[in-house]
Amino acid sequence: MTRITAVANQKGGVGKTTTCVNLAASLAAMRQRVLLVDLDPQGNATMGSGVDKYAVEQSIYDVLVHRAPVRRVAQPAGASGYNVVPANGDLTAAEVELLQVEQKEGRLRAALSEVTGDYDYILIDCPPSLNMLTINGLAAADGVIIAMQCEYYALEGLAALLRTVEGVAESLNAGLELEGILRTMYDPRNSLSTDVSKQLREHFGEKVYRTVVPRNVRLAEAPSHGLPAMYHDKHSRGAKAYMALAGEIIRKAEQQAAPSTGNAVAT
Repeated sequence: MTRITAVANQKGGVGKTTTCVNLAASLAAMRQRVLLVDLDPQGNATMGSGVDKYAVEQSIYDVLVHRAPVRRVAQPAGASGYNVVPANGDLTAAEVELLQVEQKEGRLRAALSEVTGDYDYILIDCPPSLNMLTINGLAAADGVIIAMQCEYYALEGLAALLRTVEGVAESLNAGLELEGILRTMYDPRNSLSTDVSKQLREHFGEKVYRTVVPRNVRLAEAPSHGLPAMYHDKHSRGAKAYMALAGEIIRKAEQQAAPSTGNAVAT
């Protein structure tokens, strides 16, 4: 069964796109069928996947506005083992054009419904703002991963994003849930990082992933090569962290899918 996950945070520069690209590559390395949907007009996930956003004939803009089939628009992300629906500056126009169409919040959900059988995981890289594109991503998803740094202002942004997720769940997507909170750019030497991390654990419990993504030069370098970190330097701490996250996500999915035996009746 396909799991659709939106990776979101209204604050930029928190490692959201880095998480999408590297998690997609790590899941693919574990023999999962993965589609990455770039929903950010900056197209960073597209470029980080080795696809030239300036050269694509069709993009997520065509999917949302002109209802182009996802199967036709998706492209292989080089040798990384997953497919990507690319984005570029054209998507900026979609934010305005979508306001004029019917069922504007459900365009992405309808498009992805045609390919759910093709993939085990679909990851959606949402833009760093709460606009119509982000609403489309949340309306299409089963769950939301929030990538965030462990700093004070991040907690304020987290509260606002959770209110948005709750609003979308109430009005557009009853199945939407908080899948997990991922701590990124983590520096254990920083006392604020450890304090905020402790607060997250106390408040959200198991919703906070055990995996922590450290500050890592190789993670920062990889996008300039159009590669996920594991194909830039598989021995780097960043690459290992995302492999660990992929394993954590797969184990959780397997546990949820396993039939419950607690209520079995002896005969």
